[in-house]
This record gives sequence, C-alpha cells and structure tokens, in this order.
Amino acid sequence: MKLARRKFLHLAAGAAALPMASRVARAQAYPTRPVRMVVGYAAGGGTDIAARLIGQWLSERLGQPFVIENRPGAGSNLATEAVVRSPADGYTLLLCTAANAINATLYDKLNFNFVVDLAPVAGVMRVPNVMVVNLTVPAKTVPEFITYAKTNPGTINMASGGIGGADHMAGELFKLMTGVKMAHVPYRGMAPALTDLLGGQVDVMFSSFPAAVEYIKAGKLRALAVTTATRFEGAPNVPTVAAVLTGFEASQWYGVSAPKNTPAEIVDKLNKEINLALADPKIKARLSDLGGMVLTGSPTDLGKLVADETEKWGKVIRAANVKPE
Repeated sequence: MKLARRKFLHLAAGAAALPMASRVARAQAYPTRPVRMVVGYAAGGGTDIAARLIGQWLSERLGQPFVIENRPGAGSNLATEAVVRSPADGYTLLLCTAANAINATLYDKLNFNFVVDLAPVAGVMRVPNVMVVNLTVPAKTVPEFITYAKTNPGTINMASGGIGGADHMAGELFKLMTGVKMAHVPYRGMAPALTDLLGGQVDVMFSSFPAAVEYIKAGKLRALAVTTATRFEGAPNVPTVAAVLTGFEASQWYGVSAPKNTPAEIVDKLNKEINLALADPKIKARLSDLGGMVLTGSPTDLGKLVADETEKWGKVIRAANVKPE
C-alpha cells in the first residue's frame, strides 16, 4: 500500500512538472519560424531604423527572420492594437514608443489598454528633445527664456510637429511647470515646424534632437537645453531643462513589447538578446547616429518606464486639455 501511494505521488509530481518542462523546452527552441516586429510608423524614420537594427541582430543570433512590418496610422494605435490581438506566443512583437504612453490618455476610446494588454520585453533607446529658439529670441538660457516669456505674455508661439507628439508634450510640460503662456502652433510634421521656426514665424520648439541638430551646428537655431534628465553625450555642452526645473524629463523612447501572457521564458530570452545588442559597439554607434542613447534593462524596468510615462503624460494631457486632431 505504501509503495502504491509512493508511486502515485511520484507520478503526480512528475505530471505537475510537465507544463514547466514544456514551457522551458519551447523557450529553448524559440523561435522556430519567422517573427514579426510591428512598427506604427512608415519605413525610413528613426523608429523603423531602430526596429530594423534590433531585428537584424535577433535574426542573426536566433536563426530565424525577424521581419519588420510597418503599419502606420492613428498615431501608432493601429499597430499596437494589431499586436494586442495577436497570439501570445512570441511571434508578434511591437516596437513601442513614448507615443503609446501619450495615446493612452490622448485617445478616449482605444480598444486596448497599453499598460495592461502588452508585456514589456526590453528597452531599446532614448532620444532627447532639444529646446530651440530662433535667433530673434533674445534668451540664451532657460531662465532667460522664462523671464522673457513672462514679461511678454501672449506673444510667444510654440511650434510642434503635431498635436500629441513627444515634442508637443514636452512643451506642455514646460508650460505647466513654469506657468509661462505660449500659444501652441501644431504642424503636420517636424520639418515644416522647423522651417517656420527658422523663418521667425514661431519662437520656440521642443524638437527631436536629430531633426534640429544640423541647424544648431550651423548657428541657425539656438539650443537652450535638452529634455533628458541628464546631459546628452551627443551635445555635452547643452544643459538640461531639469537643471532649472527639477524633475523635468520629456524624451522619446523606444522599446519592445509583446502581447500579454507571452511566456516569461520567451520574454527573458528576447530581453537577454536585445541587451546584448545594445552592448555591441556597432549597434551603440548606429543608435547614436540616430540621436539616441541605449536604454538597457529588464522587462520590469521597461514596465516601470511605461507605467510612469503613462501616468505622467495623462496628468499633462488632462491639465492642458489636449485633444487629438
């Protein structure tokens, strides 16, 4: 009787271990077929290039194609929803960005919850915005600009590449933290906004650093500060907004997410490989060329970033009463 009971317990324990063993085996074998990485923007932009860099690395390391699928539209919401609705098997990934955290509040009726419905996998890079003014604006520092704006209320025009973009949100955060009054002038893209800034039709912009850097180098625009919490190695002589406004941070960031309930073993495998990519000098140099710095860390680190950013931009959007176009 005791032998029979012992045998039963042994078999039961073995049966309980089978699901775990099966998951580990699947993770070790993964991937066994091509993987899609969905990007919510058209080919050729910084988001797309970052996705292709990581996709190529993963393809070479894991022995299966990581195919980049561009699905632009609705501020990247179409791509995000497509991934949310995909099987949680590791074969569909999302190149997520700060736009996802902004959109969570900006859009009232999304068919998904960015924080809840996606599993964070790994960060990729962070790209600073830069506060730039045209040369007719007398301010040469952030404190001087604040003083100038407050002594000239209602006369400052702030350009952006579009309502709800990371550059627009940086400007709204600046307005909230300083109390300055600036009229927001949205454009259909960063290029026309910068053109009017150069021409003096608008006064200030929180541009993405890569879009503005050549104008800064040529002396056609004046950089007052970068929007990252710490100085940016691509512009070491430009101070941070946070040096004047404690806690100010408003950068673009890219990461990789997967549908919720994707096996943890697969998430961990992808995280490990992506972090190895970010440690590779060639990858780091290429991301630096895009105006960014690597964003390493665990899935938990990316999850915290996503949650914190969603909460921060939600507060800004509600306080500034920002509505989508």
